[in-house]
Amino acid sequence: MEAAGEGVRFRPAGDGALLVELGEGIDPVTHRRVMGLWRSLLERPVPGMAEAVPGYRSVLVTWDPEAADGRRIREEVARRVQGLAASRPVGGRRVAIPVVYGGPFGPDLEAVAARAGLAPDEVVRRHAAGRYIVYMLGFLPGFVYLGGLDPTLAMPRRPSPLPRVPAGSVAIGGSQTGIYGAGGAPGGWHVIGRTWVRLWDPGRRRPALLRPGDRVRFVPASAEQAPPGWAEAVLEAAPVRRAG
Repeated sequence: MEAAGEGVRFRPAGDGALLVELGEGIDPVTHRRVMGLWRSLLERPVPGMAEAVPGYRSVLVTWDPEAADGRRIREEVARRVQGLAASRPVGGRRVAIPVVYGGPFGPDLEAVAARAGLAPDEVVRRHAAGRYIVYMLGFLPGFVYLGGLDPTLAMPRRPSPLPRVPAGSVAIGGSQTGIYGAGGAPGGWHVIGRTWVRLWDPGRRRPALLRPGDRVRFVPASAEQAPPGWAEAVLEAAPVRRAG
């Protein structure tokens, strides 16, 4: 089933879900369409709808198939999609994130610099100069996928993942940069720095600090600017490297 509009498709995702694909690639234009539909569904939920979850190029709409009229939900979602072309882009919040680059906080900075043919300071400058958009959250609780990375800093994944990446780690993977909201899990992205800002806190009303559509910029900082005790806690959680 296809909707009017280039690259737009509706795909059933079980008895109680519909995947609305709004483009073919990961790009700002598709992102604006995803945000437009998602915000529309958040602000004016379709009766019977349970949840709307944005992705890179799609929105997943769910409902209880035993309690809601799936046909009517699909029809209303299709109408919302038809109206996207006439809607204005919806901007997110602007958030500045302090980052301590390199050293024990960014163990892959030197390797990224060598692969890019740049000095580490230049990698930091270019990375911090970017104006990023939160495309989506996923993989781990609060993990933030950001579009807008300088193409000269694009990197393939690490040949072997770090066995344990601390929360707040800022990393590069492919043509994107990201932030690990929760820590302790393996990670295959190149870690170039770390922030002391808590991006994921289950005790908050909204556990994730950042949301899709937010605008992010990184501000280079020193460990001395961080809250007391932060450096010690980060060092204790530093990735474990195997000898040999």
